[in-house]
Amino acid sequence: MTRGGRGPASACLPCGNFCGRGGKQHDGICTGGLFAGPCHRVAGPGHYPAGAGPGFPGGGGALPPPRRVFRGEFALCIIAVLNSFAVYLMLYSGAGISSISSVPYIISEVLPVLSLGTWTYLFQTSLVAVLMLLRRKFVPSYLLAFLVGFAFGEMMDVHALWIDKLPLTPVLRVVYFLISFAALTLGIALSNHCKLPIIPTDLFPRELAVILNKPYKTVKTRFDLGCLTVTVVLSLLFLHGIRGIGIGTVFCALV
Repeated sequence: MTRGGRGPASACLPCGNFCGRGGKQHDGICTGGLFAGPCHRVAGPGHYPAGAGPGFPGGGGALPPPRRVFRGEFALCIIAVLNSFAVYLMLYSGAGISSISSVPYIISEVLPVLSLGTWTYLFQTSLVAVLMLLRRKFVPSYLLAFLVGFAFGEMMDVHALWIDKLPLTPVLRVVYFLISFAALTLGIALSNHCKLPIIPTDLFPRELAVILNKPYKTVKTRFDLGCLTVTVVLSLLFLHGIRGIGIGTVFCALV
């Protein structure tokens, strides 16, 4: 990028540091950040608008230090491990399970021939298949979400190996619930910011809202209610009681 913003936009590095807090550049112009105007390519990560003042090219002073970048791929690995841990620990605490995860859970209780992690994986696969049928085409990003879902299901079985051995007392149940809720909150925050394929159970309502041209909130609420309805019906029919629904289910719905 030449001084004054002339030259191909690809010559600029991605927006970073002060001018790029949420900003982007188009044809050499910084937009949406703290500053706007023609950008200069500088040594090091980021680029800055011309004449921005001290700390920027042409403004005098030292350049600000580059921001640390947290890789989305690394965040995705943490999400698969953290969310599966949080879901299983919350279930183990007796506080219930999220509405979306309640369906594979109740199926695993009715048909224990397969583990909870395997039923979770199969349930998520069916959701991806439904989306492709509705789209009437193969969507590569759905396949990536399918792989993330597979990792999530497998990690649930891994966590079950050691979580099931933890002691259970009334006080520890509360501790387990608080830990699982905090972990789930962090996992959801990472999922929303990593900009990579998400778990199919989260992808399904988002994509369905686009396909049906309906508000996401409406579709998500109906999907959650549908999952809870299936869980309650199967639980009453085959287990003669309600399983997997508790205070944790309510808290998960508010996250």
